[in-house]
Amino acid sequence: MNKCLIAGLIGSCFALPALAQSSVQIYGIADAGVLWQKGGPTKLVSGGADGSRIGFKGSEEIGNGFKAIFNLEARIELDTGTQQPTLVNDNPGLYLTRGMQAIPAPIVQGLRNVIQRPGAPAVNPENALFDRTAMVGLITPVGAVMLGRMYTPGYEVFAAADAFESGMVGTWGHVTGGTAGFTALGADIRSQEAIQYRIALPSGLGGSIMYGARNSGYLGRYNKFRAGAITYKANGFDVGVGYNHGYDQQNRPSLRTTTVGGSYTLNQFKFFAGFHSQRNTNSVLMADYVGGWNQAVVPQLTALGIPAANQNALREVFTRAINANTQQDAKSYQLGLHYKLGSGRIMASYAHQNDRTASNSDADMFALGYDHFLSKRTDVYIAASAIKNENEAQYSPGISGAPGGFTRAPGEDGRALQIGVRHRF
Repeated sequence: MNKCLIAGLIGSCFALPALAQSSVQIYGIADAGVLWQKGGPTKLVSGGADGSRIGFKGSEEIGNGFKAIFNLEARIELDTGTQQPTLVNDNPGLYLTRGMQAIPAPIVQGLRNVIQRPGAPAVNPENALFDRTAMVGLITPVGAVMLGRMYTPGYEVFAAADAFESGMVGTWGHVTGGTAGFTALGADIRSQEAIQYRIALPSGLGGSIMYGARNSGYLGRYNKFRAGAITYKANGFDVGVGYNHGYDQQNRPSLRTTTVGGSYTLNQFKFFAGFHSQRNTNSVLMADYVGGWNQAVVPQLTALGIPAANQNALREVFTRAINANTQQDAKSYQLGLHYKLGSGRIMASYAHQNDRTASNSDADMFALGYDHFLSKRTDVYIAASAIKNENEAQYSPGISGAPGGFTRAPGEDGRALQIGVRHRF
């Protein structure tokens, strides 16, 4: 019983193969390719199918069914050697500056540069060394307890339901980022300042709960974070239901997500299905946006000689509009499959984002790819996707290692084609 439980827990804790008996293991992924994107540059990119990384993980048997574990994983951008990828393109996301017609146009343009700085890091803005994972824990006969920065229970279910495995231009997350684009997360991928309990039973049933203290969540802005998941991984199934809930700096409900789905393997086929609900009425990024107004806009208004009363009126217009524009209410689903073909597999999916806000900015994404394994550790891949945007949506396909950014105009279709090579070590 205990041996089966421990084996299941190790498999749940790490995305790569289970730990060997050695105390420390060095592992990683080197993934790079070429990406063409409509309305954006053709460029060399890192992390086309999987984010490039280097990691260290280990364990120590301490007797009586107990085992100490750790995992440190660092992001590496092969195209630049840094740890901070940018958006694939620099097209401005216009959704966040809706309703600001009363503010002078040059000021609004400056606001866009503050909200979305061209060339600014789109991931890991803190430039953390082990941004992907930084965790230590203890496996016991009745479950595992882990502390640090880890994947959230809700996102693990989301990733298991994604036919493109959270990578390539077809990944489901390309249309669930909120109408505002990547600056409005559609799911908390990881949480720092977190403690997690996990269990995996021999029957295939498993579960996890997570609590994050102050400065938790993906960007470290939450006052607190709560999450949990129930999963079943047996008899060809890898399915679950997950829930994430963050609270903003004033302890008000912020991003809340519920995800249901997974996959089922049958002979040469692997079928995927997922449903994702996201709501956010109090974005933790409001403080950043208001701070940007105070630092970048107020000096401009003062230099133009605009009286303080008029400045306060303009600030009220901005605050009211940005608060409305950062709110999210959407439901999404995705269907997909894999088909094994010789030494490769065909991948296909369809995803729909139903935006329930007043703008009704829906999106549909169609994706097709082929992944060919040259060896057990090395594969080459090609994938294409098309996103049909409606109304003010500006979704543009990205990759695993970098968000796509925005289409050139609201409602314009997004398209992308990529080819790449991935090596696991």
